[in-house]
Amino acid sequence: MELNNIHKVYFIGIGGIGMSALAKFFAAKGISVSGYDKTPSLLTDNLSSLGIDITFDDAVSAIDADVLENKKTLVVYTPAIQSTNKILKYFKDSTYHLLKRSEVLGIISRNTFCLAVAGTHGKTTTSALLGHIMAECNTGASSFIGGIVSKYNSNLIIGDKDIMVVEADEYDRSFLTLSPDIACITSMDADHLDIYGDVKQLEDTFFEFLDRLSHKGVLISKTELGIGRGLTYSINVKSDYFATGINVRESKFNFDIVNPEGLVFSNVKSNLPGKYNIENTLAAFAMAEQYGLDGRDIVKAIESFTGVYRRFDVFEYSGKTIVDDYAHHPFEIISALDAARELYVGKKIMVIFQPHLYSRTRDFAKDFANALAEFDEIRLLDIYAARELPIEGVTSITLLKTIQSKYKSFINKDEIREEIDNTKCEVIMMLGAGDISIEIEKLKK
Repeated sequence: MELNNIHKVYFIGIGGIGMSALAKFFAAKGISVSGYDKTPSLLTDNLSSLGIDITFDDAVSAIDADVLENKKTLVVYTPAIQSTNKILKYFKDSTYHLLKRSEVLGIISRNTFCLAVAGTHGKTTTSALLGHIMAECNTGASSFIGGIVSKYNSNLIIGDKDIMVVEADEYDRSFLTLSPDIACITSMDADHLDIYGDVKQLEDTFFEFLDRLSHKGVLISKTELGIGRGLTYSINVKSDYFATGINVRESKFNFDIVNPEGLVFSNVKSNLPGKYNIENTLAAFAMAEQYGLDGRDIVKAIESFTGVYRRFDVFEYSGKTIVDDYAHHPFEIISALDAARELYVGKKIMVIFQPHLYSRTRDFAKDFANALAEFDEIRLLDIYAARELPIEGVTSITLLKTIQSKYKSFINKDEIREEIDNTKCEVIMMLGAGDISIEIEKLKK
């Protein structure tokens, strides 16, 4: 399919983080965009402000007649939409062009110079920082990010050249549609086992992704992954790209970056907390330099990057420091806690955690218990189901019982404020990928 021939696009699940970026991309090109989503959100509000028509009624009659009458309308859907959705069923049973979101991204990538960031953790921050670097250095790249980038207040950084930065999502093997010219893998920890079954199948799929690199493509990966080809980066061992002299001054990390030629870029200042974000910065630096940008310009861009919404966002409430983070995997929880311990030395930290997906809670129950036990106090909310139905015996209560701590309890959302008011912990970390974000916005207001 030639995207230049498309005049109308209808999105089923338009409020998703990846879908909304695509919707903005087509709208910016002057293409008529509309769509459906289950519920209103900040993302759908943003799309509506751009003039995009959205219905929240799962009924064909709610779709604009111009969309239905034009069989050349491109219909894009996300796998998160259930097969029982009436609008999705209608389009599947008709003769419209129907594609998954990942397939549309794949078509765009084949027609651009594509820089793709993959990994079970770190890909959102890395791709956001890379997109920011490309924008600051005036490359004209368009960047599709799986989070809201603070500086742009958007998950899309729009450019005017055939260059693409994309967060390569391993869920549903979506990234296998991409055709990258520069690819990065930040991590390959076990996740999405409802899709992959076991970690070996997940790792095998990452190697399939690498096979999609163009003939002269560049691979960059974290050294500890042991991929065995391409360029490497690390903060722990000497690599093609590595960081030295790491220290914290005035709540900011300072470090030096050494590139494969041995050139040293000194005293790089990062606004991002945690050593894991120094790794993400190295990955973005490496990709940008391999694209052809000057290291000095990249460093300037790094220092002006302010992060991604819900990635260690900090604000004050009720005399307490609140840390809002998307962490929903045991590794991410530990990484976020490590960053907090580095910034808030000696302070007690309470976590309010909303588990995301029944299957993930089941598959990593022991790892979740061990990670959460590292906090001074633990509060668990109900599991956020997202696309799943309940699994017998998998609840927040059963998870809570396995956590080795005296200071733990299950709470409802309407008890969050009271818990924050009453705890003696000075730092409260609110973690999870579900609708805990709504409760956090209430606290901010």
